[in-house]
Amino acid sequence: MFSVRTAVLPGLRLLVRGFAARSSAPPLQWPVRAGIANIRVFGSQGRGGSHDRGWASGAEGEGEEPEEEEEELLSAEPLLPTASQRVCVLHPDVKGRAGRTPRNTELQVAEAAALVHALHGWSVVQTLVVPTKVPDSRLVFGKGNFQDLTEKIRGCPDITSVFLNVERMAAPTKKELEAAWGVEVFDRFTIVLHIFRCNARTKEARLQLALAEIPLLRSTLSRHSAWLDHERRGPRYIMGSGESFTKLRHRVLKEKEAKIRRALERLRDKRSLLRRQRTQREFPIVSVVGYTNCGKTTLIKALTGEAAMQPRDQLFATLDVTAHAGSLPSRIPVLYMDTIGFLSQLPHSLIQSFSATLEDVAHSDVIMHVRDVSHPSTEQQKASVLSTLQGLQLPSALLDSMLEVHNKVDLVPGYSPPGPGVLAVSALLGHGLDELKAALEESVLRATGRQVLTLCVRLGGPQLSWLYKEATVQQVQELPETGAAHVTVIISRAAYGRFRKLFPG
Repeated sequence: MFSVRTAVLPGLRLLVRGFAARSSAPPLQWPVRAGIANIRVFGSQGRGGSHDRGWASGAEGEGEEPEEEEEELLSAEPLLPTASQRVCVLHPDVKGRAGRTPRNTELQVAEAAALVHALHGWSVVQTLVVPTKVPDSRLVFGKGNFQDLTEKIRGCPDITSVFLNVERMAAPTKKELEAAWGVEVFDRFTIVLHIFRCNARTKEARLQLALAEIPLLRSTLSRHSAWLDHERRGPRYIMGSGESFTKLRHRVLKEKEAKIRRALERLRDKRSLLRRQRTQREFPIVSVVGYTNCGKTTLIKALTGEAAMQPRDQLFATLDVTAHAGSLPSRIPVLYMDTIGFLSQLPHSLIQSFSATLEDVAHSDVIMHVRDVSHPSTEQQKASVLSTLQGLQLPSALLDSMLEVHNKVDLVPGYSPPGPGVLAVSALLGHGLDELKAALEESVLRATGRQVLTLCVRLGGPQLSWLYKEATVQQVQELPETGAAHVTVIISRAAYGRFRKLFPG
Protein backbone atom coordinates (compact mmCIF):
# COMPACT_ATOMS: atom_id res chain seq x y z
CA MET A 1 0.00 0.00 0.00
CA PHE A 2 2.87 2.36 0.80
CA SER A 3 4.38 1.90 -2.66
CA VAL A 4 1.03 2.55 -4.33
CA ARG A 5 0.57 5.76 -2.35
CA THR A 6 4.09 6.85 -3.23
CA ALA A 7 3.39 6.36 -6.90
CA VAL A 8 -0.01 8.03 -6.98
CA LEU A 9 0.43 10.99 -4.65
CA PRO A 10 2.80 13.02 -6.90
CA GLY A 11 0.31 12.82 -9.74
CA LEU A 12 -2.53 13.74 -7.41
CA ARG A 13 -0.64 16.78 -6.18
CA LEU A 14 -0.10 17.88 -9.78
CA LEU A 15 -3.81 17.39 -10.44
CA VAL A 16 -4.78 19.53 -7.46
CA ARG A 17 -2.14 22.14 -8.35
CA GLY A 18 -3.41 22.32 -11.91
CA PHE A 19 -6.97 22.70 -10.68
CA ALA A 20 -5.97 25.55 -8.39
CA ALA A 21 -4.03 27.27 -11.15
CA ARG A 22 -6.99 27.25 -13.55
CA SER A 23 -9.47 28.44 -10.94
CA SER A 24 -9.64 32.12 -10.00
CA ALA A 25 -11.53 31.35 -6.80
CA PRO A 26 -10.21 33.08 -3.69
CA PRO A 27 -8.25 30.96 -1.23
CA LEU A 28 -10.27 29.23 1.46
CA GLN A 29 -10.51 31.19 4.68
CA TRP A 30 -9.38 29.77 8.01
CA PRO A 31 -12.74 28.29 9.00
CA VAL A 32 -12.72 26.04 5.95
CA ARG A 33 -9.13 25.00 6.52
CA ALA A 34 -10.02 24.25 10.12
CA GLY A 35 -12.95 22.13 9.05
CA ILE A 36 -11.16 20.10 6.38
CA ALA A 37 -7.65 19.98 7.73
CA ASN A 38 -5.71 16.83 6.88
CA ILE A 39 -8.14 15.77 4.15
CA ARG A 40 -6.62 13.17 1.86
CA VAL A 41 -8.42 12.08 -1.25
CA PHE A 42 -6.62 8.82 -2.02
CA GLY A 43 -8.67 5.66 -1.72
CA SER A 44 -11.63 6.25 -4.06
CA GLN A 45 -12.57 3.07 -5.86
CA GLY A 46 -14.52 4.43 -8.76
CA ARG A 47 -18.05 5.69 -9.04
CA GLY A 48 -20.22 4.12 -6.39
CA GLY A 49 -17.22 2.42 -4.76
CA SER A 50 -16.47 2.49 -1.07
CA HIS A 51 -13.83 4.76 0.45
CA ASP A 52 -10.97 3.80 2.69
CA ARG A 53 -12.13 5.92 5.65
CA GLY A 54 -8.79 5.77 7.38
CA TRP A 55 -7.18 7.45 4.37
CA ALA A 56 -9.83 9.32 2.40
CA SER A 57 -11.26 11.25 5.34
CA GLY A 58 -8.29 11.40 7.66
CA ALA A 59 -10.08 9.16 10.17
CA GLU A 60 -8.15 7.12 12.70
CA GLY A 61 -7.63 3.42 12.53
CA GLU A 62 -10.02 1.16 14.33
CA GLY A 63 -7.58 0.50 17.13
CA GLU A 64 -6.83 4.15 17.89
CA GLU A 65 -7.88 5.41 21.29
CA PRO A 66 -10.82 7.87 21.58
CA GLU A 67 -8.52 10.36 23.32
CA GLU A 68 -6.27 10.54 20.27
CA GLU A 69 -9.30 11.08 18.04
CA GLU A 70 -10.48 13.91 20.30
CA GLU A 71 -7.09 15.62 20.14
CA GLU A 72 -7.22 15.54 16.33
CA LEU A 73 -10.70 17.07 16.39
CA LEU A 74 -9.39 19.91 18.54
CA SER A 75 -6.52 20.82 16.22
CA ALA A 76 -7.83 23.75 14.19
CA GLU A 77 -6.68 27.14 13.03
CA PRO A 78 -8.08 30.40 14.46
CA LEU A 79 -11.49 31.59 13.32
CA LEU A 80 -10.27 35.18 13.16
CA PRO A 81 -6.97 36.77 12.15
CA THR A 82 -4.30 36.35 14.80
CA ALA A 83 -2.76 39.76 14.06
CA SER A 84 -3.96 42.92 15.79
CA GLN A 85 -7.11 44.42 14.32
CA ARG A 86 -8.42 47.98 14.27
CA VAL A 87 -12.14 47.51 14.19
CA CYS A 88 -15.06 49.64 13.12
CA VAL A 89 -18.11 48.64 15.18
CA LEU A 90 -21.15 49.03 12.95
CA HIS A 91 -24.56 48.82 14.63
CA PRO A 92 -27.72 48.59 12.48
CA ASP A 93 -30.39 50.63 14.27
CA VAL A 94 -33.58 48.92 13.13
CA LYS A 95 -36.50 51.30 12.87
CA GLY A 96 -39.71 50.08 14.43
CA ARG A 97 -38.04 47.39 16.56
CA ALA A 98 -39.62 46.85 19.97
CA GLY A 99 -37.68 48.51 22.79
CA ARG A 100 -35.72 50.73 20.42
CA THR A 101 -34.55 53.79 22.35
CA PRO A 102 -31.40 55.91 22.10
CA ARG A 103 -30.30 54.59 25.50
CA ASN A 104 -30.73 50.93 24.51
CA THR A 105 -28.87 51.53 21.27
CA GLU A 106 -26.01 53.12 23.19
CA LEU A 107 -25.81 50.11 25.52
CA GLN A 108 -25.83 47.64 22.63
CA VAL A 109 -22.96 49.49 20.96
CA ALA A 110 -21.03 49.55 24.24
CA GLU A 111 -21.45 45.78 24.63
CA ALA A 112 -20.28 45.23 21.04
CA ALA A 113 -17.18 47.31 21.77
CA ALA A 114 -16.57 45.27 24.93
CA LEU A 115 -16.62 42.08 22.85
CA VAL A 116 -13.93 43.51 20.59
CA HIS A 117 -11.79 44.60 23.54
CA ALA A 118 -12.01 41.06 24.95
CA LEU A 119 -9.76 39.91 22.08
CA HIS A 120 -6.03 40.38 22.60
CA GLY A 121 -4.58 43.04 20.34
CA TRP A 122 -7.96 44.19 19.00
CA SER A 123 -9.13 47.78 19.37
CA VAL A 124 -12.10 49.88 18.33
CA VAL A 125 -11.14 52.83 16.13
CA GLN A 126 -14.65 53.92 15.18
CA THR A 127 -18.29 53.20 16.07
CA LEU A 128 -21.13 53.86 13.66
CA VAL A 129 -24.86 53.64 14.32
CA VAL A 130 -26.74 53.52 11.03
CA PRO A 131 -30.54 53.37 10.78
CA THR A 132 -32.09 50.71 8.58
CA LYS A 133 -35.55 49.49 7.65
CA VAL A 134 -34.32 46.36 5.89
CA PRO A 135 -31.98 44.49 8.30
CA ASP A 136 -32.74 41.18 6.58
CA SER A 137 -31.80 42.38 3.11
CA ARG A 138 -28.58 41.25 1.47
CA LEU A 139 -26.78 44.55 2.15
CA VAL A 140 -28.48 45.13 5.55
CA PHE A 141 -28.80 48.87 4.87
CA GLY A 142 -30.68 50.95 2.32
CA LYS A 143 -28.91 52.04 -0.85
CA GLY A 144 -28.10 55.58 0.29
CA ASN A 145 -26.80 54.60 3.73
CA PHE A 146 -24.82 51.75 2.22
CA GLN A 147 -23.04 54.09 -0.19
CA ASP A 148 -22.22 56.50 2.65
CA LEU A 149 -20.86 53.61 4.73
CA THR A 150 -18.72 52.39 1.86
CA GLU A 151 -17.15 55.83 1.45
CA LYS A 152 -16.46 56.15 5.19
CA ILE A 153 -14.92 52.70 5.59
CA ARG A 154 -12.82 52.84 2.43
CA GLY A 155 -11.80 56.40 3.28
CA CYS A 156 -10.44 55.43 6.71
CA PRO A 157 -7.10 53.60 6.39
CA ASP A 158 -7.07 52.85 10.13
CA ILE A 159 -9.93 50.36 9.74
CA THR A 160 -8.70 46.80 9.12
CA SER A 161 -12.01 45.00 9.79
CA VAL A 162 -15.67 45.67 10.52
CA PHE A 163 -17.77 44.16 13.30
CA LEU A 164 -21.38 44.18 12.10
CA ASN A 165 -23.38 43.94 15.32
CA VAL A 166 -25.93 41.38 14.14
CA GLU A 167 -26.47 37.84 15.37
CA ARG A 168 -25.52 36.09 12.12
CA MET A 169 -24.66 37.16 8.59
CA ALA A 170 -25.68 35.10 5.61
CA ALA A 171 -22.78 33.98 3.43
CA PRO A 172 -23.86 36.14 0.43
CA THR A 173 -24.12 39.19 2.72
CA LYS A 174 -20.62 38.67 4.08
CA LYS A 175 -19.24 38.24 0.57
CA GLU A 176 -20.83 41.41 -0.80
CA LEU A 177 -19.96 43.57 2.21
CA GLU A 178 -16.31 42.51 2.13
CA ALA A 179 -16.14 43.14 -1.62
CA ALA A 180 -17.66 46.61 -1.21
CA TRP A 181 -15.66 47.72 1.83
CA GLY A 182 -12.34 46.04 1.09
CA VAL A 183 -11.93 44.64 4.62
CA GLU A 184 -13.08 41.55 6.45
CA VAL A 185 -16.50 41.70 8.09
CA PHE A 186 -17.45 39.69 11.18
CA ASP A 187 -20.77 39.15 12.92
CA ARG A 188 -21.56 38.68 16.61
CA PHE A 189 -21.55 34.89 16.36
CA THR A 190 -18.01 34.77 14.94
CA ILE A 191 -16.61 37.24 17.48
CA VAL A 192 -18.14 35.38 20.44
CA LEU A 193 -16.91 32.03 19.11
CA HIS A 194 -13.37 33.38 18.91
CA ILE A 195 -13.57 34.72 22.47
CA PHE A 196 -14.74 31.28 23.56
CA ARG A 197 -11.79 29.68 21.80
CA CYS A 198 -9.33 32.03 23.51
CA ASN A 199 -10.78 31.18 26.95
CA ALA A 200 -11.48 27.45 26.50
CA ARG A 201 -9.18 25.43 28.74
CA THR A 202 -10.63 21.95 29.22
CA LYS A 203 -11.18 19.30 26.57
CA GLU A 204 -14.94 19.44 27.09
CA ALA A 205 -15.10 23.19 26.50
CA ARG A 206 -12.93 22.90 23.40
CA LEU A 207 -15.06 20.07 21.98
CA GLN A 208 -18.26 22.01 22.58
CA LEU A 209 -16.66 24.98 20.87
CA ALA A 210 -15.65 22.81 17.90
CA LEU A 211 -19.26 21.67 17.59
CA ALA A 212 -20.49 25.27 17.71
CA GLU A 213 -18.11 26.15 14.86
CA ILE A 214 -19.61 23.58 12.48
CA PRO A 215 -22.40 25.87 11.12
CA LEU A 216 -19.82 28.59 10.43
CA LEU A 217 -17.53 26.15 8.64
CA ARG A 218 -20.41 24.81 6.59
CA SER A 219 -21.53 28.31 5.63
CA THR A 220 -18.04 29.33 4.53
CA LEU A 221 -17.61 26.09 2.62
CA SER A 222 -20.90 26.64 0.78
CA ARG A 223 -19.81 30.16 -0.13
CA HIS A 224 -16.55 28.88 -1.61
CA SER A 225 -18.33 26.03 -3.41
CA ALA A 226 -20.74 28.49 -5.01
CA TRP A 227 -17.75 30.40 -6.38
CA LEU A 228 -16.30 27.23 -7.89
CA ASP A 229 -19.64 26.29 -9.44
CA HIS A 230 -19.88 29.76 -10.94
CA GLU A 231 -16.40 29.48 -12.45
CA ARG A 232 -16.99 25.93 -13.75
CA ARG A 233 -13.30 25.37 -14.33
CA GLY A 234 -11.00 22.49 -13.57
CA PRO A 235 -11.83 18.85 -12.94
CA ARG A 236 -15.08 18.47 -11.00
CA TYR A 237 -14.41 14.96 -9.70
CA ILE A 238 -11.55 13.32 -7.87
CA MET A 239 -9.77 10.71 -9.99
CA GLY A 240 -12.99 9.34 -11.47
CA SER A 241 -14.56 8.66 -8.08
CA GLY A 242 -17.77 10.49 -8.92
CA GLU A 243 -17.23 12.69 -5.85
CA SER A 244 -16.44 16.36 -6.38
CA PHE A 245 -14.15 18.37 -4.14
CA THR A 246 -17.21 20.16 -2.79
CA LYS A 247 -18.98 16.93 -1.87
CA LEU A 248 -15.80 15.58 -0.33
CA ARG A 249 -15.43 18.63 1.90
CA HIS A 250 -19.06 18.47 3.00
CA ARG A 251 -18.74 14.74 3.70
CA VAL A 252 -15.60 15.21 5.79
CA LEU A 253 -17.23 18.07 7.71
CA LYS A 254 -20.25 15.87 8.43
CA GLU A 255 -17.96 13.07 9.65
CA LYS A 256 -16.11 15.53 11.88
CA GLU A 257 -19.39 16.69 13.41
CA ALA A 258 -20.38 13.08 14.13
CA LYS A 259 -17.02 12.41 15.80
CA ILE A 260 -17.35 15.52 17.98
CA ARG A 261 -20.83 14.48 19.07
CA ARG A 262 -19.56 11.00 19.98
CA ALA A 263 -16.69 12.49 21.97
CA LEU A 264 -19.08 14.81 23.80
CA GLU A 265 -21.35 11.88 24.55
CA ARG A 266 -18.44 10.09 26.22
CA LEU A 267 -17.74 13.19 28.31
CA ARG A 268 -21.44 13.52 29.10
CA ASP A 269 -21.39 9.97 30.47
CA LYS A 270 -18.44 10.86 32.71
CA ARG A 271 -20.21 13.98 33.96
CA SER A 272 -23.35 11.94 34.61
CA LEU A 273 -21.28 9.52 36.70
CA LEU A 274 -19.95 12.41 38.79
CA ARG A 275 -23.50 13.66 39.34
CA ARG A 276 -24.59 10.22 40.52
CA GLN A 277 -21.68 10.12 42.97
CA ARG A 278 -22.66 13.52 44.33
CA THR A 279 -26.27 12.37 44.63
CA GLN A 280 -25.23 9.24 46.52
CA ARG A 281 -23.27 11.37 48.96
CA GLU A 282 -26.27 13.72 49.20
CA PHE A 283 -24.33 16.91 48.52
CA PRO A 284 -26.72 19.83 47.94
CA ILE A 285 -25.94 21.54 44.62
CA VAL A 286 -26.27 25.30 44.09
CA SER A 287 -25.85 26.41 40.46
CA VAL A 288 -24.66 30.00 40.10
CA VAL A 289 -25.84 31.57 36.84
CA GLY A 290 -25.84 35.07 35.40
CA TYR A 291 -24.88 37.35 32.57
CA THR A 292 -21.25 37.27 31.55
CA ASN A 293 -18.91 39.25 33.83
CA CYS A 294 -21.55 39.75 36.54
CA GLY A 295 -19.21 38.48 39.29
CA LYS A 296 -20.27 34.83 39.68
CA THR A 297 -16.76 33.49 40.26
CA THR A 298 -15.92 36.30 42.69
CA LEU A 299 -19.08 35.56 44.67
CA ILE A 300 -18.32 31.82 44.86
CA LYS A 301 -14.81 32.60 46.05
CA ALA A 302 -16.26 34.84 48.78
CA LEU A 303 -18.73 32.13 49.86
CA THR A 304 -16.20 29.28 49.91
CA GLY A 305 -12.94 31.03 50.76
CA GLU A 306 -11.26 29.01 48.01
CA ALA A 307 -7.96 30.80 47.45
CA ALA A 308 -7.20 28.93 44.22
CA MET A 309 -10.07 30.64 42.38
CA GLN A 310 -8.83 33.54 40.27
CA PRO A 311 -11.73 35.67 38.97
CA ARG A 312 -10.97 37.70 35.83
CA ASP A 313 -12.62 40.95 34.80
CA GLN A 314 -13.42 39.91 31.24
CA LEU A 315 -16.24 38.49 29.17
CA PHE A 316 -16.64 34.70 29.16
CA ALA A 317 -13.78 34.06 31.57
CA THR A 318 -15.63 30.86 32.60
CA LEU A 319 -16.56 28.31 29.93
CA ASP A 320 -16.74 25.18 32.07
CA VAL A 321 -18.95 24.16 34.95
CA THR A 322 -16.67 23.76 37.96
CA ALA A 323 -17.64 22.56 41.46
CA HIS A 324 -16.49 24.36 44.61
CA ALA A 325 -17.11 23.06 48.12
CA GLY A 326 -18.50 25.31 50.83
CA SER A 327 -20.65 25.13 53.92
CA LEU A 328 -23.79 26.86 55.15
CA PRO A 329 -24.30 28.42 58.62
CA SER A 330 -25.55 25.11 60.03
CA ARG A 331 -22.37 23.43 58.71
CA ILE A 332 -24.24 21.66 55.90
CA PRO A 333 -21.69 20.96 53.14
CA VAL A 334 -22.73 22.37 49.77
CA LEU A 335 -21.31 22.44 46.25
CA TYR A 336 -21.41 25.68 44.25
CA MET A 337 -21.39 25.15 40.47
CA ASP A 338 -19.76 27.99 38.53
CA THR A 339 -21.34 28.14 35.06
CA ILE A 340 -20.72 29.79 31.70
CA GLY A 341 -21.96 33.37 31.48
CA PHE A 342 -24.90 34.24 29.24
CA LEU A 343 -25.09 36.91 26.56
CA SER A 344 -27.91 38.44 24.56
CA GLN A 345 -28.37 37.73 20.85
CA LEU A 346 -26.59 34.38 20.89
CA PRO A 347 -27.66 31.87 18.23
CA HIS A 348 -29.60 28.89 19.53
CA SER A 349 -27.02 26.54 17.97
CA LEU A 350 -24.30 28.00 20.20
CA ILE A 351 -26.34 27.42 23.35
CA GLN A 352 -27.18 23.90 22.18
CA SER A 353 -23.48 23.15 21.65
CA PHE A 354 -22.85 23.83 25.34
CA SER A 355 -25.87 21.81 26.49
CA ALA A 356 -23.61 19.12 27.98
CA THR A 357 -22.14 21.73 30.32
CA LEU A 358 -25.47 23.35 31.15
CA GLU A 359 -27.04 19.98 32.05
CA ASP A 360 -25.58 20.41 35.53
CA VAL A 361 -27.90 23.36 36.09
CA ALA A 362 -30.93 21.13 35.52
CA HIS A 363 -29.70 18.68 38.16
CA SER A 364 -29.05 21.27 40.87
CA ASP A 365 -31.13 21.76 44.01
CA VAL A 366 -31.07 25.56 43.95
CA ILE A 367 -30.30 28.13 41.24
CA MET A 368 -28.74 31.42 42.30
CA HIS A 369 -29.11 34.16 39.68
CA VAL A 370 -26.37 36.78 40.12
CA ARG A 371 -26.96 40.22 38.63
CA ASP A 372 -24.58 43.14 38.20
CA VAL A 373 -26.81 45.98 39.41
CA SER A 374 -24.13 48.55 38.61
CA HIS A 375 -24.50 47.84 34.89
CA PRO A 376 -26.80 50.28 33.08
CA SER A 377 -28.58 47.47 31.19
CA THR A 378 -29.05 45.20 34.20
CA GLU A 379 -32.77 44.71 33.48
CA GLN A 380 -32.10 43.66 29.88
CA GLN A 381 -29.41 41.29 31.12
CA LYS A 382 -31.86 39.74 33.56
CA ALA A 383 -34.39 39.18 30.77
CA SER A 384 -31.71 37.55 28.62
CA VAL A 385 -30.65 35.15 31.39
CA LEU A 386 -34.24 34.17 32.20
CA SER A 387 -34.98 33.61 28.52
CA THR A 388 -31.95 31.34 28.18
CA LEU A 389 -32.86 29.34 31.29
CA GLN A 390 -36.40 28.85 30.04
CA GLY A 391 -34.98 27.63 26.73
CA LEU A 392 -33.07 24.92 28.60
CA GLN A 393 -36.42 23.43 29.66
CA LEU A 394 -35.53 23.37 33.35
CA PRO A 395 -38.07 22.06 35.87
CA SER A 396 -40.59 24.76 36.72
CA ALA A 397 -40.12 24.16 40.46
CA LEU A 398 -36.40 24.87 40.09
CA LEU A 399 -37.04 28.13 38.22
CA ASP A 400 -39.76 29.24 40.65
CA SER A 401 -37.46 28.78 43.67
CA MET A 402 -34.51 30.63 42.09
CA LEU A 403 -32.68 33.10 44.34
CA GLU A 404 -31.97 36.53 42.86
CA VAL A 405 -28.74 38.12 44.10
CA HIS A 406 -27.84 41.72 43.29
CA ASN A 407 -24.06 41.97 43.16
CA LYS A 408 -21.67 44.97 43.04
CA VAL A 409 -23.90 47.13 45.24
CA ASP A 410 -20.74 48.89 46.44
CA LEU A 411 -20.69 50.62 43.05
CA VAL A 412 -24.23 51.98 43.53
CA PRO A 413 -24.29 54.34 46.54
CA GLY A 414 -27.36 53.96 48.73
CA TYR A 415 -28.61 50.89 46.88
CA SER A 416 -31.44 48.88 48.43
CA PRO A 417 -33.20 45.79 46.98
CA PRO A 418 -36.33 46.69 45.01
CA GLY A 419 -38.51 44.10 46.71
CA PRO A 420 -38.71 41.07 49.02
CA GLY A 421 -36.82 37.93 48.17
CA VAL A 422 -33.91 39.84 46.60
CA LEU A 423 -30.52 39.85 48.30
CA ALA A 424 -28.01 42.68 47.88
CA VAL A 425 -24.31 41.81 48.20
CA SER A 426 -20.84 42.97 47.29
CA ALA A 427 -18.81 39.85 46.57
CA LEU A 428 -15.63 41.91 46.38
CA LEU A 429 -16.06 43.61 49.78
CA GLY A 430 -18.00 40.83 51.52
CA HIS A 431 -21.14 42.85 52.21
CA GLY A 432 -24.37 40.89 52.68
CA LEU A 433 -22.77 37.43 52.59
CA ASP A 434 -24.20 36.31 55.95
CA GLU A 435 -27.74 37.12 54.83
CA LEU A 436 -27.11 35.33 51.54
CA LYS A 437 -25.85 32.19 53.29
CA ALA A 438 -28.90 32.16 55.57
CA ALA A 439 -31.24 32.46 52.57
CA LEU A 440 -29.32 29.73 50.74
CA GLU A 441 -29.61 27.42 53.73
CA GLU A 442 -33.36 27.91 53.89
CA SER A 443 -33.68 27.20 50.16
CA VAL A 444 -31.43 24.13 50.34
CA LEU A 445 -33.34 22.64 53.27
CA ARG A 446 -36.63 23.16 51.47
CA ALA A 447 -35.38 21.83 48.11
CA THR A 448 -33.63 18.74 49.47
CA GLY A 449 -36.26 17.77 52.03
CA ARG A 450 -33.80 17.96 54.91
CA GLN A 451 -35.28 18.31 58.37
CA VAL A 452 -34.07 19.34 61.82
CA LEU A 453 -34.55 16.51 64.34
CA THR A 454 -33.52 15.86 67.91
CA LEU A 455 -32.68 12.18 68.42
CA CYS A 456 -31.92 10.30 71.61
CA VAL A 457 -28.91 7.99 71.25
CA ARG A 458 -26.81 5.92 73.63
CA LEU A 459 -23.44 7.34 74.64
CA GLY A 460 -20.64 5.11 73.44
CA GLY A 461 -22.89 3.44 70.88
CA PRO A 462 -22.48 3.48 67.09
CA GLN A 463 -25.44 5.83 66.51
CA LEU A 464 -23.58 9.06 67.29
CA SER A 465 -20.62 8.29 65.01
CA TRP A 466 -23.07 7.28 62.25
CA LEU A 467 -24.90 10.61 62.57
CA TYR A 468 -21.64 12.55 62.36
CA LYS A 469 -20.86 10.71 59.13
CA GLU A 470 -24.28 10.74 57.42
CA ALA A 471 -25.93 13.91 58.76
CA THR A 472 -25.03 17.39 59.99
CA VAL A 473 -24.80 17.37 63.78
CA GLN A 474 -25.84 20.70 65.28
CA GLN A 475 -25.74 20.03 69.00
CA VAL A 476 -25.04 17.18 71.44
CA GLN A 477 -26.55 17.39 74.93
CA GLU A 478 -25.20 14.59 77.10
CA LEU A 479 -27.37 13.00 79.81
CA PRO A 480 -24.82 11.19 82.04
CA GLU A 481 -27.42 9.88 84.47
CA THR A 482 -29.11 7.91 81.69
CA GLY A 483 -26.04 7.14 79.58
CA ALA A 484 -27.65 8.82 76.59
CA ALA A 485 -27.53 12.09 74.65
CA HIS A 486 -29.96 14.32 72.81
CA VAL A 487 -28.48 15.01 69.37
CA THR A 488 -29.88 17.77 67.15
CA VAL A 489 -29.16 17.00 63.50
CA ILE A 490 -30.07 18.19 60.01
CA ILE A 491 -30.76 15.03 58.07
CA SER A 492 -32.33 14.06 54.77
CA ARG A 493 -35.38 11.83 54.62
CA ALA A 494 -33.36 9.07 52.96
CA ALA A 495 -30.63 9.20 55.61
CA TYR A 496 -33.19 9.23 58.41
CA GLY A 497 -34.83 6.16 56.90
CA ARG A 498 -31.47 4.37 56.90
CA PHE A 499 -30.91 5.43 60.52
CA ARG A 500 -34.24 3.98 61.66
CA LYS A 501 -33.52 0.76 59.78
CA LEU A 502 -30.04 0.35 61.28
CA PHE A 503 -31.01 1.42 64.80
CA PRO A 504 -34.66 0.49 65.42
CA GLY A 505 -36.38 1.31 68.65
